[in-house]
Amino acid sequence: MAQTGLYASRRFLRGRIRTGLVRSRNSLIPGIQMTVGAVGAYAFAEYVLGHSGPLFAATSALIALGFSRDPRLRRVIEVGLGCTIGIAVGDLLLHWLGAGIWQAAVVLLISILLARFLDSGTIFTTQLALQSLLVVLLPAPAGGPFTRSLDAVVGGVVALLVTILAPKDPRREPRKDVQKLLHELAEVLRECGSALTHSDSTQAWHALVRGRSSQPLVDAMRHSLRASGEVATLAPAYRRHRDELDRLEQSLDYIDLALRNSRVFARRLTSSINHAALSDEATENIAEVLQETAAAIDELSLGLAEVHEGARRAHLRSARQDLGVIAGRLHPKMLKVERLEGETVVMLFRPLMVDLMEAAGMDSSEARDILPPL
Repeated sequence: MAQTGLYASRRFLRGRIRTGLVRSRNSLIPGIQMTVGAVGAYAFAEYVLGHSGPLFAATSALIALGFSRDPRLRRVIEVGLGCTIGIAVGDLLLHWLGAGIWQAAVVLLISILLARFLDSGTIFTTQLALQSLLVVLLPAPAGGPFTRSLDAVVGGVVALLVTILAPKDPRREPRKDVQKLLHELAEVLRECGSALTHSDSTQAWHALVRGRSSQPLVDAMRHSLRASGEVATLAPAYRRHRDELDRLEQSLDYIDLALRNSRVFARRLTSSINHAALSDEATENIAEVLQETAAAIDELSLGLAEVHEGARRAHLRSARQDLGVIAGRLHPKMLKVERLEGETVVMLFRPLMVDLMEAAGMDSSEARDILPPL
């Protein structure tokens, strides 16, 4: 028993160490950028502007750069403005009200309300309020009441320059997001196929629930694409990738439609299973179509997330071919579907297939023409 516990502890520690090393390795470049930004802002404020101990320049740059999931442009602007306005408000109110506990309370309340008036962002509100509070509580600098405000401006500008000149690859997060999104869509269809095979309407309903819960992934990818587009527009090093981001955004629109259609399909499939609307042969054929479509979605995911252009085109071409072959069979008679309710299942799957082919880069009219005429 003791040996088992010791083994489990060692395995846990090894896992933690391995995870920590990976996290540290992935944070090396952002850490260097944060260090350069903070030290650079401090040095500029001290040696160029002549400010004594310009800590607010370093802290503004450090907080603005920070560790963030997104390519950071909006975050940098938001935090930089929050720090700058917060310090300016604190300096102004300190000049009018003086220093003290009740003055700090008044400054903090006014700063929070002002931040909420200016912007709905939580980060913006937090930074504005925090910086204004520190201004009131800390001793005044030797350079005058608004020296710290200028230091904050320096920190924000330096952070913005670092973000523009040495940003994260803006394609990284959208690629990860599209993989997660397509994985969920593929799993929804696999669950539907399994539900058909086992005549399990509960599993089909679970697939519907899973499809509904994937909407936050769509929203997250739209957010990351918007942030990535801002970086790709402003950063000279990544302007050449704007076309790829535009293609990802276009694919996302079709994937979103496919997800919505998968929910409609799963709901109808649940009813069809409950009413035994499909023959054994039709059940087997449709389940096979669902599994093959899920495999084609996996190929599509590889293509949209691929770094190298040649491999990306190969995966997308393969996905289009696979989806086209499947789409060519989507006719009730070809799938041996006889009853009207079973035909509805096939009919609802056809627009989903068109969405997937368009997400893979196929023209809309070409995708519709592949479907067998009814």
